[in-house]
Amino acid sequence: MTTNILTIQNLSCGYPKFQLSEINMEIPKGSFAGIIGPNGSGKTTLFRAITGTLALKSGKILLSDKNLRLFSLRERAQNIAIVSQFIEAGDISVEDYVLLGRIPYHSRFNFFETDEDFAIARKYMEMTDTWRFKDQLMSELSGGEQQLAGIARALTQQPQLLLLDEPTSHLDITHQVHILNVLQQLNQEMNLSVLMVIHDLNLASEYCDRLILVNHGKIHMQGSPEEVLTFQNIEDVYQTVVVTQNNPLSGKPAVFLASQKVLKEIQERLASNPKN
Repeated sequence: MTTNILTIQNLSCGYPKFQLSEINMEIPKGSFAGIIGPNGSGKTTLFRAITGTLALKSGKILLSDKNLRLFSLRERAQNIAIVSQFIEAGDISVEDYVLLGRIPYHSRFNFFETDEDFAIARKYMEMTDTWRFKDQLMSELSGGEQQLAGIARALTQQPQLLLLDEPTSHLDITHQVHILNVLQQLNQEMNLSVLMVIHDLNLASEYCDRLILVNHGKIHMQGSPEEVLTFQNIEDVYQTVVVTQNNPLSGKPAVFLASQKVLKEIQERLASNPKN
């Protein structure tokens, strides 16, 4: 029997001008899952509901079958780690920034890191290739390096579930692939459950084993990339003509766009050769 790391039942929440409703989803433990959908579809609202920054109107969210409402702030931080889209750390060393992830494990009057804290921080900094930056200031790092430091900090919380809000946005393809390779390695080697919001459908397909396609405040489709990323689902939700074919290396679906110029040429060609 598959154990779910995250279960959402009949969730409703949102803002005066936008609401999520009838959200039901399950993320099996050890999954690498992605939330996708067009701008304004509800991805961020759903993410905020899961992180607890947005109150629910109805429904519930379960982490390993326990209602998140029953978790204290300390318990939440020990079980769920969050990496924001933009890392705001200022003039603090990378090592000190990563060590902040150990705060949920400090006793009330413990103001100093222990040897165990330093060992855990170093372990995940080496795993994310940020140990070499340990004495640099966070403000001196590139956007991709800051994201990796944010992931290292999140991992020092030793969570069951890692949540990431568009970790590859505003990064070049080198940093996008590097960060997602690190997440994939963590998912496979540590059985860490990962859930991220991501815009790029091809990256989502290549790295995720489960996708949740959101549209108009509801879940349009959820399942494997092969089930979700059909041309029909994409055209229905994104209102854009696409072609989907399997990546010849991974076998995962890849999405190809067609410009208006190309579509017009195809239409003209078909009109002039109706038998073809």
